[in-house]
Amino acid sequence: SRFAMEAETAAGEGGFTSVLSKRSRRKRRAAAEEPPPPPAGTAMDTAEPRPSKRPAFPPVSAEALGVGRGEMRKVPVPANRYTPLKENWMKIYTPIVEHLQLQIRFNLKTRNVEIKTCQETKDLSALTKAADFVKAFILGFQVEDALALIRLDDLFLESFEVTDVKPLKGDHLSRAIGRIAGKGGKTKFTIENVTRTRIVLADAKIHILGSFQNIKMARTAICNLILGNPPSKVYGNIRAVASRAAERF
Repeated sequence: SRFAMEAETAAGEGGFTSVLSKRSRRKRRAAAEEPPPPPAGTAMDTAEPRPSKRPAFPPVSAEALGVGRGEMRKVPVPANRYTPLKENWMKIYTPIVEHLQLQIRFNLKTRNVEIKTCQETKDLSALTKAADFVKAFILGFQVEDALALIRLDDLFLESFEVTDVKPLKGDHLSRAIGRIAGKGGKTKFTIENVTRTRIVLADAKIHILGSFQNIKMARTAICNLILGNPPSKVYGNIRAVASRAAERF
């Protein structure tokens, strides 16, 4: 080729020549084809910024989504929660009716708490919040703790069983539940206070109420106890994780 011939003639004359690679030739050709940048102080500097491409939609009203058209949620009530429900009915009824503007009743035939929207309902998420609040109380949480589900947006409920973590039976299962509770409920209270959650231990079922990050910490601690770790080691681990989370936030 031509480049090989040029290299040979240069070598024959006793000199050296630098052969350009195809990539560098392409770069030079592209730089030559590009238009020169405009001088400073031209109209390019004073041009207005481009408008953002994000669409701006107006908020949809509750009436347009049909919130007041009679949606309903049902929460089944087991027999062991009838008496607590009857004793705390006004504490449950008041925030749902007065603050969320919903309708609530206890159906004696189907044994369900029925929550329904009405014309006064304005909040889109009111029905879901009310259903979560009643469900948390039915699972065994105090009314004051469950009420946080209505007041705060970033709280969740999580339920799992001891046997989901490890298939235990008989006395082994009883000992695992005892490790989670501790003497007089001490271990459970410690996990609740360190992770800022609420825990209900109902036989082999465990229910945790809290924010996503805190539920994760409490669940890890409970799983370690089920797997056989001593409480002292679990305390140290969750305290270290909680202190790191506090530093991060």
